[in-house]
Amino acid sequence: MRKFWIGLMLFAGAASAQDDRLRDGEDWLSLPALEKRLVGQTVTFFDDGQSYYYEDGRYTYTYGNDGGSAYGYYELGADGTVCIEFVNGFSRCDQFIQAEERLMLLTEKGVRFPIRPAE
Repeated sequence: MRKFWIGLMLFAGAASAQDDRLRDGEDWLSLPALEKRLVGQTVTFFDDGQSYYYEDGRYTYTYGNDGGSAYGYYELGADGTVCIEFVNGFSRCDQFIQAEERLMLLTEKGVRFPIRPAE
């Protein structure tokens, strides 16, 4: 887990310096906004994939159309990052952005995934 935190700190510094990744009308979500929107909640993507952020830090992603699940643990960063360490050893840090009325996940590689509105 120590390696994960070091990576988290390095990515957090790099992400805050990458405000140029934002488009007009977009802004990073703050930590309080992330906590409210994610902790204990399901995030559904338009391909029917679902991320669930448990209150105790566990994370699951269920692929759409019964495509299986991925498991891990997440941490929320003060700069709006969400870092996930999967049980298979893979890890990544992404950020949520508000794009006018739409919430989007912006991956560390710069790919945007729009999120269905919360019901």
